[in-house]
Amino acid sequence: MYALAAAPPLSPRIPRRAVRLLPLLAVIVLLATPPLGGDGSATAADAACGVLVVWALVQVVRRGQRPLSRRAALVMGLPVTGICVAATGAADASTAVAGLGRYLQIFVLVPLAVLLLLRDRDDFRLAARAVVALALFEGGIGVQQYLTSTGASYMGEDIRAVGTFGASDIMGMATVVSCGLLCAVGLALDPGAGRAHRGAALGCAALLLLPLAVSFSRGAWIATALASCATLFLSGARRALVVLAALAAALVVLVGASGSGSHMLQERLSSITQVESAPDQSVTDRYTMWAAAELMWRQSPLTGVGLKGFPAHRDANSSLALSSGSDTAGAGAAFKRQPLLSPHNMYLLVLSEQGLIGVVTLVGGWAALLVAGVRRLRLARRDGAPLDCALVATGLLTWLLVDFFYGDIGGPSTALTALVLGLAAWWALAAREAARP
Repeated sequence: MYALAAAPPLSPRIPRRAVRLLPLLAVIVLLATPPLGGDGSATAADAACGVLVVWALVQVVRRGQRPLSRRAALVMGLPVTGICVAATGAADASTAVAGLGRYLQIFVLVPLAVLLLLRDRDDFRLAARAVVALALFEGGIGVQQYLTSTGASYMGEDIRAVGTFGASDIMGMATVVSCGLLCAVGLALDPGAGRAHRGAALGCAALLLLPLAVSFSRGAWIATALASCATLFLSGARRALVVLAALAAALVVLVGASGSGSHMLQERLSSITQVESAPDQSVTDRYTMWAAAELMWRQSPLTGVGLKGFPAHRDANSSLALSSGSDTAGAGAAFKRQPLLSPHNMYLLVLSEQGLIGVVTLVGGWAALLVAGVRRLRLARRDGAPLDCALVATGLLTWLLVDFFYGDIGGPSTALTALVLGLAAWWALAAREAARP
C-alpha cells in the first residue's frame, strides 16, 4: 500500500498502461481468492493466467515485431523438451496431460507472457508494486489470524498465519509475503529513486517482517534471508553491512515483542539446526521422501518415472519412517489428513519425474536466467542506470531457487511462481531498449 501511495502523479499514459497490463494485475489480485472447487482444484488466478497468455499473444500480433531474441527463445523454450519427454513416460494418459498443462503453464507460457507483455521499467515497477500490495493484504490477514488465534493449527494452537490460502496451503501466504518483501527491498535500494519512494518501500518491507515471522515457515525464512542478503550485497557491500546490522537489531525487538509466541518462534528457529540430532516428524518425512525421489531417479536416470509419477512410486521406494500424511486444521477448516504427494524439493521432484533431461532443460533454464540477470545488473550499475528492476528481479529469482530446496509447485499460490519467473525473464532477456531508463 505504501509503495502504491508513493507512486508519481498520474499522467495520460498511466491509464493506458494499466489497461494493457490489466490481465497481469488480475492474476496478482486473484491470487487472494480461494480455489474454485475446493482444495486442490483450479483457481481464479489460473483462469486469469490463461487470459494473460492470450492477451500477450494478441499484443505481439498487433505490434507486428519479432517478439523474442534467439537467446530468449532458447532459454524460454528449453524446458518444453524435458516436460514433453517426461509426459510421454507417464503411466497414465490423463495424469500426463494434466501434468503437461500445469508444467507448461507455470514454467513456459505464463513467464513468456509476462516477458512479452512488459515493455519498459515502468511496467515492471507497476507489477512489483502490485505484488507488494497483495503481500500487505495477505500479511494483514495473517497477523490478525495470529493475534486472534483464528489461523491454521500449529503446536496445538490456531495461530499459524496463512492469509486467505487456508490450512491446505500453509506456504501460500509465506510465499506472497516473501515476494512482496523482496519487491519492496529492491525498490528501496535503488539509489536513483526519490526519498519518499525509498521510505515508503522500506516501510512496506518492515511491515511484512511480522507476518513472515508468524507464518512459521522455515523454508520461507531461509529463502528470504538469503535472497535479501544477495540483494543487499548486489546493491553495495558497505550499505549491506549497515542494513544487516539494523535488521538484526529489529529482529531481536520483533521476537521480544511477540509475547507468548516468542517461545514458539525460538523453537521453530532452533529446529532449523536440529534436522540431524532431533528432527521432528515433518523433517523425517521430508528426508524420507527425498531418499525416495533419489531411488526413483536411479531406476530411470535419463527420463525419470514420468510427470505426476511421484505419488504412484512413493511407497515402493520409501522406508517405514514415512508417516501417512500431515495434519491440517484451523483457519476455518476442519481437521484433515493431507497425503504426501511430493518430496517437497523441486529439484528432486524434477529429477525423479523428468530425469537428467528435465534437470538440464528446466533447472538449466533457471540458472541461465540468474546468470544473465546478474550480468545485466552489473552493466546497469556501470552505465549509471536505475537498479530497482534489477534488484527486484534478481532477489525474487534467488528466493525461488533457494525455496525450491524446501518446497515445490502446488496450491493456489503456484501462479505467483510463474509471475516471478516472468519478471526475472524480462530483466534477463528483454531487449536492452526496454530495460533502459
